[in-house]
This record gives sequence, structure tokens and C-alpha cells, in this order.
Amino acid sequence: MPPLNASRPSPVTFLLLGIPGLEHLHVWIGIPFCSMYVVAVVGNVTILAVVRAERSLHEPMFLFLCMLSVTDLVLSTSTLPRMLCLFWLGVHDIAFDACLAQMFFIHSFTAMESGFFLAMAIDRYVAICDPLRHATILTRGRIIIMGIIVVCRGIAFFSPHPILLKQLPYCRTRVIAHTYCEFMAVVKLACMDAGATKSYSLSMASIIGSCDAVLIAVSYAFILRSVFRLPSREASFKALGTCGSHVCVILVFYSTAGFSIFTHRFGKNVPAHIHIFIANMYLLVPPFLNPIVYGVRTKKIREHVLRTLRVKVA
Repeated sequence: MPPLNASRPSPVTFLLLGIPGLEHLHVWIGIPFCSMYVVAVVGNVTILAVVRAERSLHEPMFLFLCMLSVTDLVLSTSTLPRMLCLFWLGVHDIAFDACLAQMFFIHSFTAMESGFFLAMAIDRYVAICDPLRHATILTRGRIIIMGIIVVCRGIAFFSPHPILLKQLPYCRTRVIAHTYCEFMAVVKLACMDAGATKSYSLSMASIIGSCDAVLIAVSYAFILRSVFRLPSREASFKALGTCGSHVCVILVFYSTAGFSIFTHRFGKNVPAHIHIFIANMYLLVPPFLNPIVYGVRTKKIREHVLRTLRVKVA
């Protein structure tokens, strides 16, 4: 493919390659990806509908869960439909502005996902370690403020991404070796040194992710300490089961996201198909698992859904 004119600041379209080396498996890879997307959409929409309909669920935990569900819906919808078009229909072209918009949604809402995991960890910490003051500490106003801070942080730190890329000249190939418009994959196509731009992106992702992960770890450390002090063994096992499932989802998110970040910085020898496959995981697996772990395993939500289904069947 001939290179673009260097005097042109930006191309009209990019070409998404998919998963390099696994092009012959794109159709089959799309099947589990589509299944996870359907579960993510149905599960998160169900959570939003149940919490909205059931006034007894208007508590901090469920309000944060709704914020997480909206984030999951935006995050998965900004990537999966376009990815499936690539896998199943062979549609590789993506407009430059659409690519930048997708990039903004992916990076900003990933930061929001991290922030809402932290907010939910704080809620669990207060509920378990200081239950008598839970309602007075996490008031409706404070919950709204925490949600606004998380959203504004994601927008503020990652809105420069598309602006920075818009200013770069592109004179190399238009092919993005990825399944979606990931920042580092696009910036590599610039025909000038973009080291400062790369450093900004990696630094922001590393700082936000590591700070949230450390605070979440500290919260769950205090939670576990309180759980082991509970007089009832049954209550301890119940709390451990709930916290354990939450921690598993959080570990999947941070381990896959961290792998992607550190591969960009240090993992030059990591095969491209492994890097890209895992990079897809932190966008697909948490939105798929969150409704199961936080919804199906939550007694109040499960009972409301079952009660609604019984009424409709009757």
C-alpha cells in the first residue's frame, strides 16, 4: 500500500488489521466475543432496570453498580459491534474521526471503570468496617459527587488523546495492527517522533491504574481483617465469598490492562497476536463478568428478577 502524502495532516480512513497471524480464525474468534457482548448488554441493562424499578435497591452499592453498568455498556458497545464487522464481514475501513472517537471512549471509559471499582471497594469497606455509619458517610450527595469525579477524571485525562493525534502528520501505512483504534497502535503510524505523546498516554494510564489498584488493595485488606474478626463463621464465609468474587473481577481487569500497558513500554518481544488478544480481554471480560458477579450473585437483584419472571410466566 503506498504511503500517504506527508503534507497531509491526517488520512481519510484507517484500515484495522484485526489480530495479526490469526486472520484465518477471525470468524471463529468472533463467536465467543459476540456471546460475551450479548451477555454484557442483557446483564447490564437488566441491572439498570431492576435498580430503577426497586426502590429498596437505591443504596450506595447498587447506585455505584448502575454507574459501572453504564460504563460497561459504553465500553463494550464502542468496540464490539465494529470488531464483529471486521471479523465476520471483512469491513476493515474506519474513518479517521470515527477512529479518534472510538479511542476516546475506550480510554476514558476504561479509566471510569477503574474509578468505579475503587468507589465500590470504598463502599464495601465502609459497609463492613463501619456499618453503623455507612448511611451517614455515603449519603446520596456524596455518591453523586464521587460519580462526577470519576467521570470528569476519565474525560479530563484522556480527552487530549484524539486532540494530540489530530495534530500529527501521517505519511506511513494506514494499516492499524489491531482490532480497534488503540492509541499506541495509531500513534506508531505518525511520520514524526511522537515520543512525548506516547509518554503522556502511558504515564496517565499507569498513574491512574496503579493508584486505583493500590487503594482497592488497601480497602480489601481492611475488609479481610474485619471479616476474619467476625464472631460467626457462617458470616465470615459469606463475606469472603462475596469479596472473593469481586476481587476476581478486579484482578482480571487490572492484570489484562496492566499487561497491555507494560507490553507497550517493555514487551517488545511479546508476539503481536498475544498482546492484541489480551488487550481485547480487558474490554470484553469485565463487562461480561460484572453483571454475573455483582448481579446474579447479589441476593436482592436475583430475587427481584426471579419474582418478575414468575409474574410474567403466570
